[in-house]
Amino acid sequence: YRNVDVLARGVDTRLFNPQRRSTALRQSWNVAEDTLVFAYVGRLAPEKNLSLVTDAFDAIAEHHADARLLFVGDGPLASRLSRRHPRHIHAGLRRGEDLAGHYASADVFLFPSLTETYGNVVPEAMASGLAVLSYDCAAAADLIDDGRNGRKVAAGDRQAFIEAALAMAGDRQRLKVFGGQAAATVAPLEWERIHERFAGKLQELLAVRTGGIADEKRLALVPD
Repeated sequence: YRNVDVLARGVDTRLFNPQRRSTALRQSWNVAEDTLVFAYVGRLAPEKNLSLVTDAFDAIAEHHADARLLFVGDGPLASRLSRRHPRHIHAGLRRGEDLAGHYASADVFLFPSLTETYGNVVPEAMASGLAVLSYDCAAAADLIDDGRNGRKVAAGDRQAFIEAALAMAGDRQRLKVFGGQAAATVAPLEWERIHERFAGKLQELLAVRTGGIADEKRLALVPD
């Protein structure tokens, strides 16, 4: 294949952004502003490797007794998780601005899935200003620069994941740096920019096919 280009997946940065952080929402979780909240957002199902989320948080809780774990989503494991871990925050399925508020009102995003083709929740969490910990695969492999805008560890290395979670919990200043850098990293992935780049590529192709500069009026893309 020749003349191949890649268009990135986008993220709605107008919806998912740090300004969605809500003191009122955190109060409804019964957590103080300085309490660390670790979050998982996604389907609550066995293939998501959720046992690693709870194992990592158990290790964190041994050193940070006031930390909390937030689950956002629904699925076959929802009732089991709520029964076995009643202290955790079980927010259920959330959408739109409500979902965005739940992202931004947490502090760290834990994502241990090994079954993703991409994992939209990773750029959504980054756009929300969260420090993200993930395995080095799918979206995280492309978006996370380990130690600069988040953390990623070798795929399948449970112990490394837990150790990285512990290290993050112990360095709140670094978490703030990660969150700010994460939001900056995904800012260029705002959907309007992706649409504009796609339109530009089509204009280039049209110009080649017609042997000249394409008339912009002959091509228009309207975002969803």
